[in-house]
Amino acid sequence: MPTSTDILVPGTDGEIPAVLWLPESGRGPGIVLIQEIFGVNGYIRDVADRLAADGYVVLAPHMFWRIDDDFVIEATGPDDLPAAFEVAGRHDPADGVEDLGAAIAHLRARPDVDGPVGVIGFCFGGSMAYLAAAAHDPACAVSYYGSMIGANLDRAASITAPILFHFGGDDPYLPREDVEGLRAATAEMDNVEIIVHDGAGHAFDNHRNPMFSNPDAASAAWATTRAFLATHLSR
Repeated sequence: MPTSTDILVPGTDGEIPAVLWLPESGRGPGIVLIQEIFGVNGYIRDVADRLAADGYVVLAPHMFWRIDDDFVIEATGPDDLPAAFEVAGRHDPADGVEDLGAAIAHLRARPDVDGPVGVIGFCFGGSMAYLAAAAHDPACAVSYYGSMIGANLDRAASITAPILFHFGGDDPYLPREDVEGLRAATAEMDNVEIIVHDGAGHAFDNHRNPMFSNPDAASAAWATTRAFLATHLSR
């Protein structure tokens, strides 16, 4: 069984609280897992369990630690959105990119990380995975429905690692024009794969939130994600 531990990761502005998962073997390639706007909650912990069960050492930093290091919402409906949007609106993406660089460096230096280090993120974390891939050159990156990508298309050219994007075809928070803008910005890049899941909305992977969950899209996306990670994070 995978095990999890609360740890502190040295960062530029202080120690970043995070949760570390080790696979049953005790070692493996590394993955930085980046939360939605709801913090490192039960859903993100479930994703970490999935990844650790596949043999990865997983690190999930609390991205809003400068604002509220205990911020977690077990989101299940629309009433949970305002508080999460308020905290996320106070987060500086530049600080987040710095923190993710520290998280990647921490995994690379750990003796129990046997292999390369990638990043994966969902919603807010999907945007941050994209920005981290541009800034820190992880071995690979997976971005699920990152709504800030459209405003940062100029970063795409800096991404040299393999990167996989998942979007919902009916996402009310992410205009289809942003997805097409990303296609145009990366048209000449052979390291980019973009998948649009028709009929799926935002946060379709979040099985704990009935307002978002789409099991069919989630299953299809996860199968692709697992294969992508296995290819690019092999020892």
